[in-house]
Amino acid sequence: MGRSQETFRKKENIKKREQKKKDKELRKENRSSQSDKGKSLEDMLAYVDENGNLTTEKPAEFRKQKINVEEIQISTPKMVEEDDVHKGKVKYYNEQRGWGFINNEFGERVFFLIAEAPASIKVDDVVSFRTRKGPKGLQAYEIQVV
Repeated sequence: MGRSQETFRKKENIKKREQKKKDKELRKENRSSQSDKGKSLEDMLAYVDENGNLTTEKPAEFRKQKINVEEIQISTPKMVEEDDVHKGKVKYYNEQRGWGFINNEFGERVFFLIAEAPASIKVDDVVSFRTRKGPKGLQAYEIQVV
């Protein structure tokens, strides 16, 4: 009498392979049943309710609020015109580098060059000046010590 050629290990491997095939078939069936193919556009739409949550129900028309366009207020930042003469105080000035900063009456720092300032200017002087748009922001010119 001879021994069986199939060992326990071989039998277990065959069972595992068969189980993997069954699982694969089951996953394939689930994918095909849950597929969006054949569904209508209405079934695939999602809506956003008044709280920002996604729903499948179409929102009711009576929940919408009517907005009067004339009541909407839009504001813009104050524009600094070039012709205005401003007053400020010199906060930083470096004669060797050739530039400095003035704090104007609005609390903004305005850059200036030595060529635009009088020779007698120094830190903490009160000055009047005009502004223009420079490469990095406002720049003072026509600076005079008050």
